[in-house]
Amino acid sequence: MKETMKAVGLIHYLPISDPDSLQDFDLPRPAPEQRDLLVRIEAVSVNPVDVKVRAPKPGVEAQPKILGWDAAGIVEAVGSGVTLFKPGDEVYYSGSIIRPGTNSEYHLVDERIAGRKPANLTFAEAAALPLTTITAWEAFFERLHLDRTGADGGKLLLIIGGAGGVGSIAIQIAKVAGLKVIATASRKETREWCQKLGADFLIDHRQPLKDELQRIGVSTVDYIANFSNTDQYWYPMAEVIRPEGVICSIVENSAPLDLNALKSKSATFAWEFMFTKSMFNTPNMESQGILLNEVAELVDAGRIRTTLTETIAGINAQNLRRVHERIESGRTIGKVVLAGW
Repeated sequence: MKETMKAVGLIHYLPISDPDSLQDFDLPRPAPEQRDLLVRIEAVSVNPVDVKVRAPKPGVEAQPKILGWDAAGIVEAVGSGVTLFKPGDEVYYSGSIIRPGTNSEYHLVDERIAGRKPANLTFAEAAALPLTTITAWEAFFERLHLDRTGADGGKLLLIIGGAGGVGSIAIQIAKVAGLKVIATASRKETREWCQKLGADFLIDHRQPLKDELQRIGVSTVDYIANFSNTDQYWYPMAEVIRPEGVICSIVENSAPLDLNALKSKSATFAWEFMFTKSMFNTPNMESQGILLNEVAELVDAGRIRTTLTETIAGINAQNLRRVHERIESGRTIGKVVLAGW
């Protein structure tokens, strides 16, 4: 095994139009310790968090900062404490935000947050799933406290941002759990995409949520998963959540949130941040690997499909800059994946 590896990273935090915003590097290949897997990366996908971390701001990195969190690949070597995987295993996962990212030929990940790659998917198809799958799964079953075995079947779930990366897998997970899904989508292509994924109803997020829900005969919803904009939809969500309902968001607010808007309904608000477990080494950290294995079974059984919409050949700085630019536009559907070195 060679001692160096290709990687894509940054030194300065620059606009994506600047060729130096993401650069190609040759870096030392890392070695696994304790519960680490050393994974040979076959495919990666790009998420809004990649764009946020890379966004222009003061500061210069002394060493290249490697971004990227979604990945699929093959275990090359394992640390001394690894019990869940062995060299040669195919895995998919979303790495830790406090460790070097997946935009590198070889990558270290704690075995507890990795899952078995779905056998029926290519590496590119699998790389589209981990971060968004973990986010949606934890939002539904740990924050909204939905029952994934169907006990909450028929209840109304509003997904704001149905055609995005998280929304695309969230619709499918919610349908597996038996929920009635109302997804927001405004363009013809995004509406068609959400329908294909199983949404029961579609409403236009550019119009008042209350009016759009009334159009389909709904006054309040049991649950809301906001995968789009917390500030913009704060008061509209408070207006349409049922009394004692639950709201979960994944997008940080830019202005203070008025919690009094939820008081009269005794409604609950929760954050979901899928990096929490790996950041703080929580006792339930292994739950992420477990859920990825469960989703792999659902994929292989044909109950969940990949959210991949485009594969770009070649993991390199030029291609990653192109995808970052598209993510910044806010108009991507599903997930864009880069495959191969």
